[in-house]
Amino acid sequence: MLYGRLDRLRERAAARLADALASPGGSDQAMSERDSFAAEESRRIVQLDAAEHGLCFGRLDLDGGERRYVGRLGIADDEGDYEQLLVDWRAPAARPFYVATAVAPDGVRRRRHIRTRLRRVVAVDDEVLDRHSPDAAEAGGPAGEAALLAALEASRTGRMADIVETIQAEQDRVIRSPHPGVLVVQGGAGTGKTAVALHRVAYLLYTHREQLSRRGVLVVGPSATFLRYIGQVLPSLGETGVVLAPVGELVPGVTADRAEPPRVAEVKGRAELAGVVAAAVQDRQRVPERGLELVLDTGTVRLDARACRRVRDRARRSGRPHNEARAVFAGELVGALADAVLDGLARTAGGAVLAGELDDVRAELRAEPRVWRAIDGLWPVLTPQQLLSDLFADPARLAAAASGLIGAERALLHREPGGGWTPADVPLLDEAAELLGGDDRAARARVARLRRADVAAAQGVLDILAGSAAHERDDLDDWEGADRLTAVDLIDADRLADRQRGGPDGTAAERAAADRTWTYGHVVVDEAQELSAMAWRLLMRRCPSRSMTLVGDVAQTGDLAGTASWQRVLEPYVGSRWRLAELTVNYRMPAEVMAVAADVLAGLDPPVEPPRSVRETGVRPWHRAVPVAELAGEVVAAVGAELAAVGDGRVAVLTPAALHAELSGAVGGQAGDDPDLEQPVVVLTVRQAKGLEFDSVLVVEPDAILAESPRGGNDLYVALTRATQRLGVLHAGPLPAQLHRLVPAAEPVAVP
Repeated sequence: MLYGRLDRLRERAAARLADALASPGGSDQAMSERDSFAAEESRRIVQLDAAEHGLCFGRLDLDGGERRYVGRLGIADDEGDYEQLLVDWRAPAARPFYVATAVAPDGVRRRRHIRTRLRRVVAVDDEVLDRHSPDAAEAGGPAGEAALLAALEASRTGRMADIVETIQAEQDRVIRSPHPGVLVVQGGAGTGKTAVALHRVAYLLYTHREQLSRRGVLVVGPSATFLRYIGQVLPSLGETGVVLAPVGELVPGVTADRAEPPRVAEVKGRAELAGVVAAAVQDRQRVPERGLELVLDTGTVRLDARACRRVRDRARRSGRPHNEARAVFAGELVGALADAVLDGLARTAGGAVLAGELDDVRAELRAEPRVWRAIDGLWPVLTPQQLLSDLFADPARLAAAASGLIGAERALLHREPGGGWTPADVPLLDEAAELLGGDDRAARARVARLRRADVAAAQGVLDILAGSAAHERDDLDDWEGADRLTAVDLIDADRLADRQRGGPDGTAAERAAADRTWTYGHVVVDEAQELSAMAWRLLMRRCPSRSMTLVGDVAQTGDLAGTASWQRVLEPYVGSRWRLAELTVNYRMPAEVMAVAADVLAGLDPPVEPPRSVRETGVRPWHRAVPVAELAGEVVAAVGAELAAVGDGRVAVLTPAALHAELSGAVGGQAGDDPDLEQPVVVLTVRQAKGLEFDSVLVVEPDAILAESPRGGNDLYVALTRATQRLGVLHAGPLPAQLHRLVPAAEPVAVP
């Protein structure tokens, strides 16, 4: 019944969308209303298509005999009394499905978990919560344990799946937490932080649709690879209007694909770099030491250094960004030069200078190219890219702007111009853009390119329709529809492109992604512990309302510019006005893997309590010592064995950065920065693996992972906690003492 209703709803939504797109033009308000309606119907169709997979996944049997079905979206019987056939998982009426227990049943007598494959039910699991029933579920276990374990033990696909069917009570509390303010979700590896954050986005969009659809939601992740990994979760929940981007893509027109040493990135991430950028801007607002002398056709005009400094200070006091204050500087300089010219004329003419001559002299000076060349030298128009490129390339400029850094740190920042930008440069470019004034040429060019492509595509559709209509006319001797209006008569390519994108400038998400100054209704930051102080400045500009969800684990901080304290990060922006929620249950790793990782966790600073695992597999993590010369061959052999063990699952080889290229070549993996996670085997550095999960993980040379960074312990913890089923360690160097729970590979390994 539900799927039949789903088909009819999809057909009706498609028909309404087609009618809206074909509607003739009217007033601007009418067009805006029709476009909004079309956008909502398009979203509804996407939601209905996404719901095809696991539309209904639960049933609540309530006290009093009521049955309530829970699914990915709400469906009401619109042919009768509007009976609610299916409750959206985000609705308050669905919450008992996630939080009811035998101790606190919340009016629920029985909870049924329904597992489906497309439209076929493959399993049904019941939990009886009525404590007076002999079949009552035991308190203390996870909700829907069978469904949860089936999801956890399923093979990975290289893409994150949603958890809408198996959300647990502590996760539900975070997902439904109130909207305003900053919520920090701290959780150990495997606790589902990322999934919780994405489901919270879907919940907020459901609960505050009108507010958030106007301003949009931004999801920030550690890398483009990670964002592709999670990219299908929100569409599977029926939400597509969300911007996903790493920090390195948050300044439109900048491609941050250049690599740099971690130590350099750490210096660029410090909070004091904001002062360095500000000083670099002020350094370009020059006062000539010996004053200004201009040789004009009418004679030589001089301003001493004090007069030049007075002109500069007046422009600075305007409070405008550098490029906008240039107009103030130019006006003040022309005025000072005009006064100097008139003073000279007065001396020559014995004081007989006409009152109207000041305006004439100013007009002549404003038209004088030599005056504007002087203005360009003293107060140039600058782009953020030009400012930073000049700063990093010139040791003298660096010494002047970054006097608070020691010489060795300034030397780290020095580089020749060209060669592209790094992710750590992007917050500095954003800082510079704030101080210089908006330069939206790149964003406007991007929007224009998208617009041209959309109009061309729309015109192609209309050409096909026009050709089809003409063909029908040629085929009929008596064309009864000769006077009938077609889509071509009712809408042109520009209008069709507008409606497809939600307006001439695109959807809110598309406009937001192209506009550096856009402010979002809500911002989610994953792996938030990795962000530098400068990156936080950038993100806070994107969300002045401070409505944010920050998820992370300070025990996994690997970036040298990252943090070990949420208070230290947030205090400059919100003081103590933030909330902390903790996730304590590990769903990803079996207990055998978590025991090994917990020994590494115990040695980190600050100490963090390890999350509790919900399952065991009986497979103990192992290690094998091999000669250096045989390491690559042993890795290849181990990969083959793990592939056989996980079947259609995914295997990851995690290596120190120094071995990445070599082992990628040996295994046949990709050595670049953009791996394909849907391949059966990938070779990654620990930094690339952050936030990801695989059925089997092979960690190579853990001692080298510890040694290659001051936060090597955190990196090793990350590497060990990527596995959902199996973990192995291969090493030519010594085995770190923290890994004493690993069994030698020669020992028998139990099969689950």
